[in-house]
Amino acid sequence: MNQTESQLRPTFSLVIPVWNEEEVIPVLYERLVQVMESTGESWEVIFVNDGSTDRSLELLLELHERDPRIKVLNFSRNFGHQIAITAGFDYADGDAVIVMDADLQDPPEVLLRMIERWREGYDVVYAVRIKREGESKFKLWTAAVFYRLIHSIADVDIPLDAGDFRLMDRRVVLAMRRLREKSRFMRGLSSWVGFKQIAVEYERAPRYAGETKYPLRKMVRLAFNAITSFSHVPLQLATYTGFAFAGISGIGIIIAIFMRLLGNAQLLGQATTLVSVLFLGGVQLIFLGIIGEYLGRIYDEVKNRPLYIIADAYGFDPPAQPLFHTSGRAHPTRLSEGAQSTLHAEATTNRVTSTENS
Repeated sequence: MNQTESQLRPTFSLVIPVWNEEEVIPVLYERLVQVMESTGESWEVIFVNDGSTDRSLELLLELHERDPRIKVLNFSRNFGHQIAITAGFDYADGDAVIVMDADLQDPPEVLLRMIERWREGYDVVYAVRIKREGESKFKLWTAAVFYRLIHSIADVDIPLDAGDFRLMDRRVVLAMRRLREKSRFMRGLSSWVGFKQIAVEYERAPRYAGETKYPLRKMVRLAFNAITSFSHVPLQLATYTGFAFAGISGIGIIIAIFMRLLGNAQLLGQATTLVSVLFLGGVQLIFLGIIGEYLGRIYDEVKNRPLYIIADAYGFDPPAQPLFHTSGRAHPTRLSEGAQSTLHAEATTNRVTSTENS
């Protein structure tokens, strides 16, 4: 990249996944503008429309027409929150990239403290929730258990009570672009790449409007992705359990022999034997399921499908080698500087030839 391109690059890129947030988008935009203008730096916002079925895309395009700093990636379908963040990273041009949710639970005003830490020389500034308003006791409890579980068993140090709300220096984002696994847990990947990291505490606000986009089913799936992506403990647990039951069985055999030698022919009844068999069978099925989870992830990797498909992109310059088809309603999409090289190893199905180059 030459010096002119570096000068045109914004200082900050904000990546915001959107799924059915029509009630929040106008207020979010106003608060973002107020906060980012106070920094005195150039900035852009990349909204990733993750298959919204309401007026979210329409509102985002209206903002794009009014403000060229607002850019929009429109997925061909719903690919999920973590994939939407990944797409935003692939297209972000800023010296620092900020990830936040669209529901205003992550207050934009916290960005100023995160930016201050970045200017002090930190590469990753992650936001830690010291209080979570507007959430049920069940969700608070399950979140607390999950964060402490993954923190204790993960192969890397994943901070407690830190979500995806964070600021990352450009070199961190370039490193994360190289990580293309299908089952994604972005806050874990952020820890895996390393660099100089620091926390900023904040109180998480209730949703401004609408309903949570992370019901129990999605939270469980995210937890499974996190655990299987960053820990081998579930697999090791099967081995430990096997040794434990082998030891218990050995002790049981010794006890049975002694009881027989002492003339007690009434050992253990059929009911106890049946319960033991059913219990061990259940344990085996559980661990087969765990192994199946890991095998399923390997299968997903082997298929090597693209992480996402973009139907339309708005606000991006035409590329020399566009990555995705365009519909004619928007400028051809492009990968930002550095992204094409990091994605070079992806499957050829993830690439198409542009009309301009044909």
